[in-house]
Amino acid sequence: MQDRQLVLTRKVNASPQKVWRCWTDPALIARWFGPAGYSCVTREIYLVEGGVWRFDMLGPDGTVWRNRHRITRQVPPSRIEFLMDGDDDAQEAMQVVVTLVPEGQGTVVTQTVTFPTEAARQGALGFGADRLGMQTMAKLAGVAETL
Repeated sequence: MQDRQLVLTRKVNASPQKVWRCWTDPALIARWFGPAGYSCVTREIYLVEGGVWRFDMLGPDGTVWRNRHRITRQVPPSRIEFLMDGDDDAQEAMQVVVTLVPEGQGTVVTQTVTFPTEAARQGALGFGADRLGMQTMAKLAGVAETL
């Protein structure tokens, strides 16, 4: 399974409750989700277990990527699981698990993405998904630490 996973971890100087809010408040998630220079335009959002977030991620060059997150499990304020895809069923979705673990006055956020195949993981790494994912985590920290 590890050959299909990408694991991103960052310490955020905010409580798990504040980080949880960033993941589950429709007014906050689009402010930070995506790498530096990218933005999200929400088409549908219901951030609860069984809910969905459909959005377009806009790249700095104007490229649009359709996205769908289907929330499969939530354990407030410590765990979120969702399926992530291009808002269609053309390819198998990635499974994402986000954990929020208190540490001191902050939270260790770990996001584990399990790709359907090793080749899909290698393709994502080829375009810099690890580096771009850490930029996204930095944006999350920036929002959570100001709440």
